[in-house]
Amino acid sequence: MSLRTVLMRGVTAALTSPTRRRLARDLAAARAKLRGERPTVRYFHQADDPYSHLAAQMLPRLRVRYDVEVLTWLVPPPEDSAAPDRERLRAYGLRDAARLARARGLGFPAKASLPDPEAVRRLEVVLADALERGRFEDVVSAAGAALWSSDTRTLAGMAAWASGQAPRLVDDILIAGERQRADLGHYLGGMFHFEGEWFWGVDRLGWLERRLADRGLDREAGKPPMAPALEPTLSSPLGSPLDLIAPTIELWFSFRSPYSWLVLPRIRQLARAYGARLELKPILPMVMRGLAVPRVKTLYIALDCKREAERLGLPFGKIVDPVGAGAERALAVLHHAIALGLGEDFAELGLKAAFADGIALAEDDGLYAVARRAGLTDAQVSAALADETWRDRAEANRAALLDAGVWGAPSFRVSGQPAHWGQDRLWMLEDDIRAAIESVRTSSHAKM
Repeated sequence: MSLRTVLMRGVTAALTSPTRRRLARDLAAARAKLRGERPTVRYFHQADDPYSHLAAQMLPRLRVRYDVEVLTWLVPPPEDSAAPDRERLRAYGLRDAARLARARGLGFPAKASLPDPEAVRRLEVVLADALERGRFEDVVSAAGAALWSSDTRTLAGMAAWASGQAPRLVDDILIAGERQRADLGHYLGGMFHFEGEWFWGVDRLGWLERRLADRGLDREAGKPPMAPALEPTLSSPLGSPLDLIAPTIELWFSFRSPYSWLVLPRIRQLARAYGARLELKPILPMVMRGLAVPRVKTLYIALDCKREAERLGLPFGKIVDPVGAGAERALAVLHHAIALGLGEDFAELGLKAAFADGIALAEDDGLYAVARRAGLTDAQVSAALADETWRDRAEANRAALLDAGVWGAPSFRVSGQPAHWGQDRLWMLEDDIRAAIESVRTSSHAKM
């Protein structure tokens, strides 16, 4: 093991350790107390972000349930480097937010369309005015609904009733929000911040609720959280044998994606529960495909993954970044492992090695050890490393990923249905699997 590997796994283990997190939380709380500040949640709202629209609907409930101050900031979209392939992200966000809203009991138009810049600007004027008058929570849901449902008349009327915010003042409010967000260390809209820790939208609101409860700020202690994490039920359907109608799950993943590690064991379990076939579609990491990943984003992802790994009961934290040679070598071996029927085992063990065990896939000792645990021989690994045909497969997988309307890892879909992105969406995949099985079963019964 090289010195670089030893240092990297040591630094990342310290960074993601529960001890460091607890100390950081205590320090942030102490600083707030010295400033004479009540426990305060800061929320950052982006007008043209569907996830912000969902998050903002939770603000009144958050204020009622928890004994905290809630401060809201209006922010512009993130820079391109923090939102790669922005157009696909915007289109995907519409259908994802609509489905998420239904599951969470929130409002979002089922057939939302992308807003034009003029409409977004009107909404920013309305929200800036509401912030200035202390009425943000009274206005944001209705104004956002007008934007996402293309109700230009309502939005124009609200903008006309706004108290004459000059364009320059609106821009000043956006700049102030962007500065505050950057000073606290983030880049996205729809984010909650509490005492040094970040929580993304309704998907991570449950973690914020846990933080607030631990601080004794829950006015309804003992009641379930307002926004618990959504997970598959793994309740396979009854009836005819599943192998007669087994669907196929396509999984795009990257050996450099920590969220891919959080997905792999769970999606394998999901596939087994429903008798589905899992088709692995590995891709090169984003930075190796020309898509930038800012340092602040890398840091947030590592800390977020650690929290999620703890919730899921998965090890995480001893990280040796496989970018470059590590990812390429792992892809080469996986290409052969899939042909040998050992792809799933090698993929899972390789991701675990990179993000939980601190094993360098770029080094022979690490890669060969992982491959042996997956059932490959050293000769098979050597043959795989000498074969460059994996590059064609990775490129074909990348093209298929983009054709599916998504861009990053992990992404997945069943039987050609719309693809989902992110380890938070396995419950959607399960719903799709059940729907696919029921569709085939209904069709089969109709032919009898």
